Amino acid sequence: MIELVFLLEERSAEAMLQGLLPKILPVDVTARFIVFEGKQDLEKQLVRKIRGYRSPYARFVVLRDKDSEDCVQLKRRLKERCENAGRGEVLVRIACQNLESWYLGDLLAVEMGLGEEAKGVSRFWGKRPFDVPDRIGDPTGKLRSIAPSYQKVGGSRAIGKHLDADRNHSRSFAVFVKGIRQLVAE
Repeated sequence: MIELVFLLEERSAEAMLQGLLPKILPVDVTARFIVFEGKQDLEKQLVRKIRGYRSPYARFVVLRDKDSEDCVQLKRRLKERCENAGRGEVLVRIACQNLESWYLGDLLAVEMGLGEEAKGVSRFWGKRPFDVPDRIGDPTGKLRSIAPSYQKVGGSRAIGKHLDADRNHSRSFAVFVKGIRQLVAE
C-alpha cells in the first residue's frame, strides 16, 4: 500500500489535488495532505514534517509555487532540505508561475468548474497567452479577468476535478503529473 504525502504551501493546492488525484492515481494509493501557511512556513517546517512522518509506506511530494523565484535554484534548495530529512527520494515539483497557470492551461476545466461565469472561456484555449500558460506573468489576475469571482480555494476545488492531464497546456502541470505517475509506478 503506497501512501503519497503531499506537502503543500496553501489550502488551494489541497483543494485542487482532491479533485485531480482520483483521476491519476491507482485505487490502492492513498493521498495525505500536509498544508502549510505559505511558502516560508513550508520551507521552515519541511525537514521536521518529513522526518517525523512515521508510515513506512510514505512517499513524499513537495508542491510549491514558483512565484518570482528562479525555478532551478528553488527546486535545488527544496531538494537539499528534503535530503536532510533522511527519508529517501522526495518528489519536488514547482508550479510555474502558480497553480492558476495550471488552470489557464486547461480552459475547458475552468469553464466546466466555474460554470456560467466562465462560459465560453475555452474558446481562448491554445491562443496567446493561454498557449503557454507558465509564461503568464500574473496568472491569478488573468484568471480573474476571465472569471471575476474566482476565489483561490473554492475555485481550485471546482476546477481541480475537471483538470485533464492529457489536454493541459501547462508544462509544469505535465511534469507534475508525470512525476506522480512515475512515483507510484516504482
